[in-house]
Amino acid sequence: MTEEAQEAKNNETYENARLHLLEVQNSRLTEELRRIENEKRYLENEVVRLQRELRRLKVEIDRLRFPPLIIGQIRDVLADGRVVVKSSTGPDFVVNVSEAILPSELKAGARVALNKQTLAVMNVLPPSLDPIVMGAEIIEKPQESYADIGGLEEQIQEVREAIEFPLLKPELYRKVGIQPPKGVLLVGPPGTGKTLIAKAVAKQTSATFIRLVGSELVQKYIGEGARLVRELFELSKLKAPSIVFIDELDAIGAKRLDVSTSGDREVQRTLMQLLAEMDGFNPLSNVKILAATNRPDILDEALLRPGRFDRIITIPMPNLDARTSIFKIHLRPLNVVGEISVEELARKTENCTGADIKAICTEAGMFAIRAERDHVVPEDFEKAITKVLGRGKKQTKAPPGMFV
Repeated sequence: MTEEAQEAKNNETYENARLHLLEVQNSRLTEELRRIENEKRYLENEVVRLQRELRRLKVEIDRLRFPPLIIGQIRDVLADGRVVVKSSTGPDFVVNVSEAILPSELKAGARVALNKQTLAVMNVLPPSLDPIVMGAEIIEKPQESYADIGGLEEQIQEVREAIEFPLLKPELYRKVGIQPPKGVLLVGPPGTGKTLIAKAVAKQTSATFIRLVGSELVQKYIGEGARLVRELFELSKLKAPSIVFIDELDAIGAKRLDVSTSGDREVQRTLMQLLAEMDGFNPLSNVKILAATNRPDILDEALLRPGRFDRIITIPMPNLDARTSIFKIHLRPLNVVGEISVEELARKTENCTGADIKAICTEAGMFAIRAERDHVVPEDFEKAITKVLGRGKKQTKAPPGMFV
């Protein structure tokens, strides 16, 4: 090979190597450019996100810098659009209203937020209800029905006429020309089925059922019990159609006496608020009052007059036929083996309430479980009757020589 040919070959090899190197560098630079472009897009997105976060934080800072608002209550709405308000800081004021508030929202008694400097109405607040009142609403309907109540057919009919029918068929009362009762009071010994009737009414109607025990309305501080009663009726009107059930009414409905302690006077204030609220709504409205007590003899006369509790329904001790019906109801779910005479059980349980009969059936099942059986036999009922009826006969004996 000549010297010229060798030199040409070397030049060609060098050129190929240089081109390969350039291709490698170009590929590396292209990859680096792609990486930088991706990083640029990420940084641009991050800048947008940080700007958005910065705007949000500025809004939050401005919101936190906004002066606090004062809680007030509208006393009256004037013809020129201004309102009379009572603030939580002092007397009544005539103030302006923000343009963002609709005139229909301005009503006497509404809670509003007032500007601290000008006392102008800035917002209309929702009504405030105590957690005790809010927790009184029964969301899930009870499982008990009228079929689970034995021997009280007449009493159930009276309750349905006064509570259930006015809610379901109000036109019947308008056609006849009468006003249905405002409230129904159930009186009777403990365990006779007063609360059970209330649960059955709650299940039968589609109305909101609001239940409170009378003792829950007795509060420590002056005015708190009356406020709870007021909010209870506000909730009932808000949730109408509704049924308000006050169990153990005697806790706040006792007779007012001349001689009383400060605690008694606070209970009397709660009672007077209840009397005022029961007089304050239309009998044909969708709010019904149902109450229960086993001490009607201590209730205040003002609570028992017509116009408040128009119907006072006595729930008596069950007679023989009623006890037979109650036994049949509680024997339905039991796995009974052998012949059991329901009439004989009813005769043996004279002076027993419905609660006692339920306890007898439960105890019979417990005796079966104790004997490791999956069924109840007649002997279990005999033992259960002896056990339940013997509860009230046991008396505690004092140690010898204690009282000499």
